[in-house]
Amino acid sequence: MAASLWLSCRRKGMVQLLLGGRRVAGACASLRLGGGWRLLHRSHELLGNPAVKILMPALSPTMEEGNIVKWLKKEGETVNAGDALCEIETDKAVVTLESSDDGILAKIMMEEGSKNVRLGTLIGLLVEEGQDWKQVEIPADTGDPSSLAPLMAPPAAASTPPPAGVLASASTKMEHGHGKPPIRLSPAARYILETHGLDPSNITPTGPRGILTKEDALNLLQQKQKSKAVESRPMVSPAPTPPTVVPLAPQATTVSSVYPRPAIPPISIPGQPAAQGTFTEVPASNIRRVIAKRLTESKTTVPHAYATTDCDLDAILKLRKELAKDDINVSVNDFIIKATAVTLKQMPDVNVTWDGEGPRQLQSVDISIAVATDRGLITPIIKDAAAKGVQEISASTKALAKKARDGKLLPEEYQGGSFSISNLGMFGISGFIAIINPPQACILAVGRARPELKIVEDEEGNEKLQQHQLMTVTLSSDNRMVDDKLASEFLETLKSNLENPIQLALR
Repeated sequence: MAASLWLSCRRKGMVQLLLGGRRVAGACASLRLGGGWRLLHRSHELLGNPAVKILMPALSPTMEEGNIVKWLKKEGETVNAGDALCEIETDKAVVTLESSDDGILAKIMMEEGSKNVRLGTLIGLLVEEGQDWKQVEIPADTGDPSSLAPLMAPPAAASTPPPAGVLASASTKMEHGHGKPPIRLSPAARYILETHGLDPSNITPTGPRGILTKEDALNLLQQKQKSKAVESRPMVSPAPTPPTVVPLAPQATTVSSVYPRPAIPPISIPGQPAAQGTFTEVPASNIRRVIAKRLTESKTTVPHAYATTDCDLDAILKLRKELAKDDINVSVNDFIIKATAVTLKQMPDVNVTWDGEGPRQLQSVDISIAVATDRGLITPIIKDAAAKGVQEISASTKALAKKARDGKLLPEEYQGGSFSISNLGMFGISGFIAIINPPQACILAVGRARPELKIVEDEEGNEKLQQHQLMTVTLSSDNRMVDDKLASEFLETLKSNLENPIQLALR
């Protein structure tokens, strides 16, 4: 009776804990664990002080793993709800993880500098205030759980056997061997083992909580097949050794390579000159790995088409000087963003994204601007750019670029967008071709302004040479949504808007 009452209370406590989520904080790229994906849950071990598990959360839609950059709390320090626990590098930015519970940080499971920590991996433990944090019990399952369902299950009483229906619906069962510890099998792994007559004790389970997974069973099957192939391979008797013949005049028949391949790859030793053939492995950040993956997918799955034109910047440069007299400092890139947004508003067929089956026309013109950071390229978004003035666009661009370089962008500040702009003109690049950022349809590559001579007519109709500042822009477009004709019309309209900046204030 006491055991049943304890189990009932425990189950209610777990349900109440899972439903008591908190909202996501919005300032300083801080996210609070809560809602349906709450990843702090109380452990139900009977020994030691009860703990609250801190698991690696998903801080962006595309995040699969993260890096622990810095712990902002030390073991033994008091933690209040909303306090910053640690900084986590996601595939987009460095995000501050906040606590959703009060307590004491009892144990840091993943130290600073931990790389490629999978989602759901245990990174720390909290205990309630007043408890001895040094006596916290370290759970055995520190890996990433495949689901939260097993964690919600109450501990079974030793004297009360579970119902048969519960055993039938469980994802894993205990396999007892003769004199061996029990092995838990997933349904797929059980089927593979029984079908091929494999012994599960010959492999170490890699699943959460010691579960032998389908991949483990397949690896065991592959090892068995390899061993059979080696056993069935016929033995070849060595050929008789031919008699040694000593040539009268030895000749050099082999040509030594200038760079012979060593039997063992050379190792680079810090502080010493690099040996021939050595290299240094440079660890890639999560952002660079995601960039590499997405750009490869874009280049291999999106039919890119390119169109290039030159724009005269004389009018924009003249207008900038006039605005500077009134202490209004805006850049050429701010005018490019405004002109692009106005052009997209004029041509909504280009303001589209690909949803997997067809184009989707967007109502808002959201411009993604490429910003280079130490961790890689990221594209913060200027929302509703067509409705903003050039001065407002300039302020937004500076603020977003600073947050991007500091790794403080919020997810909503870099996710989405309808059109991208990449400007390498400040690096002296005359022109280049950019890769489309899916699911967007286009990206505009902007080069530097360069002086060129051009034949013009004066008021009297006489021809003369005059210097102009020209800028090359190249549009990369997804040919599934923006064909060559539409891309050419877009560039023609954009060129007109850039060369007549006064029109931008009227649209």
